[in-house]
Amino acid sequence: MSKFYLSLWLHWLFRLTLTSLFLAAMIAGVITVFIYINQGMQTLSLEIYHALFLIFKFWFVLSWSVTLLISLFLSLKYIFNRCLFNYQLKLLSCPQEGVETSVLEDIGYGDLVKVWRKWLMLLIWIVGGEMILLLTLTTLFASYDSIFEWFNIYILYILIGIAGYFSFMVLSVRCKKVKVTKC
Repeated sequence: MSKFYLSLWLHWLFRLTLTSLFLAAMIAGVITVFIYINQGMQTLSLEIYHALFLIFKFWFVLSWSVTLLISLFLSLKYIFNRCLFNYQLKLLSCPQEGVETSVLEDIGYGDLVKVWRKWLMLLIWIVGGEMILLLTLTTLFASYDSIFEWFNIYILYILIGIAGYFSFMVLSVRCKKVKVTKC
């Protein structure tokens, strides 16, 4: 079972990384090109390249914060109905009066909203616990001028990645619409 969760987590983390970085690079690239065009499209020189790189880097970090949240939602769809090491996560339909819940084979993004909210809250709690642990460790063993000087989007991404592994283990217990089955 641990191989299943590890494999599921690695597939999810790979998709999350590619999606969020690609979207962030696209947004930062579009903004950089727009700023370059808006400033009169000066002749490209070393200083202009450096300035464009700094603009891209600035907007990349900001847009990655947004695209990470979007990618969390988009990547959740692909963890279901994937047979890994003889197990798979199944998404169940919403229970209605007189109708039994059934396994959804074709999962749409509309089917994921309730599950995603519960999963996101679970991720937030796990990341919060990780933050408290890291804050304690940095306070004891490091010397920073401010409490969260070390915190940025890159650290947040690592914490979300680690929390994702543990959240998959808890998801089927926490959410009644998710079930782990043998395949």
